[in-house]
Amino acid sequence: MKFKAISLLKVYLFVSIAVGIISCNNKDTEIKADPIVSTFYLIRHAEKDRTDPSNSNPELNQDGLGRAIKWAEIFEPIDLDVIYSTNYERTSMTAAPTSIKKDINVTYYNPSDIDIEALKSENLSKDVLIVGHSNTTPMMVNKLVGYEKYEAMDDTDNSSLFIVRIIDSVATDIRLNMN
Repeated sequence: MKFKAISLLKVYLFVSIAVGIISCNNKDTEIKADPIVSTFYLIRHAEKDRTDPSNSNPELNQDGLGRAIKWAEIFEPIDLDVIYSTNYERTSMTAAPTSIKKDINVTYYNPSDIDIEALKSENLSKDVLIVGHSNTTPMMVNKLVGYEKYEAMDDTDNSSLFIVRIIDSVATDIRLNMN
């Protein structure tokens, strides 16, 4: 009896250790860290004043001011961490109501000098608003997702919202019309 008990104990220990080793190597049971999620919200500036075609840096018109306020309402439930804008009157004015409502200073960027990898790494696990232009907004989305998906926006499109979510370095995107 003593021999059988010791043999059964050895078998039990062997099986327990084997199952433990197999479990440790099973990816389904690995303990994984929380995913790193960064979300980028990209919009084009609101409607600009077109009364002086020679003005290369116009402010927003009345419709644009209304839309800028509407954007602030749309972003109200989102815990934004950073707001980026190009350094133009129309983009700054579009970002301003959200910046004021969220108490976040606007960081200005130059779309032609942007280092997309640095932007992504500086904003890991953050919610980011980026205000740009009809050509720079889709370009920025393309850089964030890693391939050419979107063409320049129509000059009358001031209501598209692009959302790029990067989870553990894998980007997904969606384009919404917020009219």
